[in-house]
Amino acid sequence: MHITAIYPGTFDPITNGHLDLVARAAKLYHRIIVAVAESRGKAPLFSVEERVALVEAVTADFENVVVIGFNNLLVDCAREHDADVILRGLRAVSDFEYEFQLAGMNRRLSPQLETVFLTPAEQYEFISSSMIREIARLQGDVSSFVPAIVERRLIEKFSKE
Repeated sequence: MHITAIYPGTFDPITNGHLDLVARAAKLYHRIIVAVAESRGKAPLFSVEERVALVEAVTADFENVVVIGFNNLLVDCAREHDADVILRGLRAVSDFEYEFQLAGMNRRLSPQLETVFLTPAEQYEFISSSMIREIARLQGDVSSFVPAIVERRLIEKFSKE
C-alpha cells in the first residue's frame, strides 16, 4: 500500500530533531511531504521561500521526500497533495495536550486523514526551533542542533543585526 504522509511545521529553522523524524518517517511511508507553513502570525526569522530552500537542501538525499510551502488549512493542503496521514512530532508530555487537540480538530475537518505521532530520538527531545534561534541570536554554538547549512544561514542572518 502506498501511503503519503504530510509533516507540517514552520521549520524556522529546521533542526536535527526534525530531520530525525523525516528520516524515520521516510522508512515508514511511500512519500513524505514536508509542508512548510507560512506562519505570518509567528513572525518567522526566515521567509517561507528561505525555509523551503533550506528544508529541500537538507532532505535532498531522501528520494521519497518532497518539500512544499503552504498558507492554507493543513487539511486542505493535505487534500491537495493526496496525503493520507498527518505526521506530528512529540518531544515531551507537554506537547501532547496541544497536539491531541489539533489532531481532534483535523479529524473533525477531514475525517479521512489520520494523525500519527512520532517521538524524536532522545538526543533531540529538548531541541526546539525557538531555542535554536535564541542561541544563534546570542552568538552561541548551534552546530550540534542543526545541519551545517542551517547553521551558516543563522550566522548570516544574525550578523546583519
